[in-house]
Amino acid sequence: MLGLNIFKFIGEIFQVLFIPFEWIRLTLAKGTAGWFTSNAVNWIFLLILIVLLTYWVLESLKFKREGTEDRA
Repeated sequence: MLGLNIFKFIGEIFQVLFIPFEWIRLTLAKGTAGWFTSNAVNWIFLLILIVLLTYWVLESLKFKREGTEDRA
């Protein structure tokens, strides 16, 4: 019984968390900028990924130039 309640609770949490996405899908995405609006979250995640990947590569190059790179 407890296991079933946990899965119902997880389902209810996701229903609440996805309310903004449902609003975007049903109201904002119907406008003139529909594709860009509905994919705004994906664009934000892609931008964050590019920034973090650039930082990681620059730090890796810095450690390689200094000779402190882990050569295990």
